[in-house]
Amino acid sequence: MVIFQMPLKLERRETEKISLLRTIITFMVAILIAMAVASLLIVAIGINPVEAYITLFKGAFGSSYRRSEVLVRMTPLLFTGIGVAVAFRAGMFNMGGEGQFAMGTLACILVMLYVPAGVLVIPLALLAAFLGGGLYGAVPGFLKAKLGVSEAIVTIMMNFIATLLISRLLNGPLKDPNGYMPQTALTPPNAYLPIILENTRLHAGFILAILVAIIFYVIMFYTPFGYKIRAVGSNRNAARYGGYNVPRLMILAMIISGGLAGVAGAVEIGGLHHRLLEGVSANFGWDAIAVALIGKQNPLGIIVSSLLFAALKVGGNAMQSTRGVPYNLVEVLQGLVIMFALGSEFFTRYRVRYLSSSKGGTTKCTNI
Repeated sequence: MVIFQMPLKLERRETEKISLLRTIITFMVAILIAMAVASLLIVAIGINPVEAYITLFKGAFGSSYRRSEVLVRMTPLLFTGIGVAVAFRAGMFNMGGEGQFAMGTLACILVMLYVPAGVLVIPLALLAAFLGGGLYGAVPGFLKAKLGVSEAIVTIMMNFIATLLISRLLNGPLKDPNGYMPQTALTPPNAYLPIILENTRLHAGFILAILVAIIFYVIMFYTPFGYKIRAVGSNRNAARYGGYNVPRLMILAMIISGGLAGVAGAVEIGGLHHRLLEGVSANFGWDAIAVALIGKQNPLGIIVSSLLFAALKVGGNAMQSTRGVPYNLVEVLQGLVIMFALGSEFFTRYRVRYLSSSKGGTTKCTNI
């Protein structure tokens, strides 16, 4: 197509010619542009942006403890991001990560506090969390697959239901009888996830998250089940004509998506808090949507995008405490990174050519 009346032509690149190097370079340029735009806002409040960004980097990677905190923050983002990606791959827009995360924490804490499972308490709690989040995700999946109800609207509404349910339980039957805060009693020590780096909070949930990412990469791109999920997301009618049970695959995708969000909640309980308390989610369910999109719905790409988001969160806290940068401005930076990173997809998939006429009347194309 010709852009306006200018001699420019927009062409779609051949998919097989979109190199990994081009994608990485485009993504890095997008991040730099986002930082440059955010620096204008930082200057406007009288702070040196160079010093602010140095503080952000040191705050995220300046010591082994800070690096471990990035990985701690990355862990639930990785679980929830992969879960959202599975749903997206099936053509399901799951916006219920918050609610599914909450139901996973509820199922997990019930096992940890009331099931005398001994050494099996951690695997049982993780299984319960997967089932809790998965069943909560199955509801909008069923309504979408069978009745055509918008899964986006249903999952958003169910987020509020889960949050209010947890709040009611923490102010009622699950409240610690020896405390005043809306939280449960501490779980027994045998329910704690092992610390894998001494003198830090980095726990075994991080290793589990990386393993889950690798496993789901193989499942989604190298197994018949993953192919069926992607086929349903690409074209439901074609998948149906191909003999696939489309409603069942849609529901399964939402169960897996919600289950992984639930496991993220269990990891937060078992690895960090050791009790259920209000606000434990910290918006992991919402951030997971951006993490999945920036990671291009690929589990290996989501490892990178979740690391980026975690570094921005941890480094942003350092910017606020050390340089006085308002945390709202840090969130603006995160929003700019999301916007420019997603916008960079355009330049990855398309190229602009300049059309010039030669003396013989022929048209030459030059890449821009």
